[in-house]
Amino acid sequence: MNGSGPARPAGQSTGPGAAKTGGAPRPGGGPNRPRPQGGGGRHTKGRRHFSKSAPKEENSESEIEVEGTICAVLAGTMFKVRLPNGHEVLAHISGKMRKRFIKIVVGDKVRMEMSPYDMTKARITFRIG
Repeated sequence: MNGSGPARPAGQSTGPGAAKTGGAPRPGGGPNRPRPQGGGGRHTKGRRHFSKSAPKEENSESEIEVEGTICAVLAGTMFKVRLPNGHEVLAHISGKMRKRFIKIVVGDKVRMEMSPYDMTKARITFRIG
């Protein structure tokens, strides 16, 4: 023996994929390990279930569309809006209105979307005048 390690029987490999006795299997598994399903790749993160043909209809069913009048302008593009029934809600501008720099002042009539779960907050989607 040359003193380089324990003696191995003939035919047993010593490479990185060789099985070890008395220990846990190596992380990553062998060539027959099950692979995760789903589309891989570099640019598919978060887009596995993306479909252009499906319209976005389920969101509009769960939102309530109402009209109101701006009664106060608050900081951070927030507004107090008075509904026709007398209630006041806290509303913010939707992203498309912010992108198009639509200006809203006190007295404007606006169309809003409200969630049925929180009737005190709304999103302003359209300025009527």
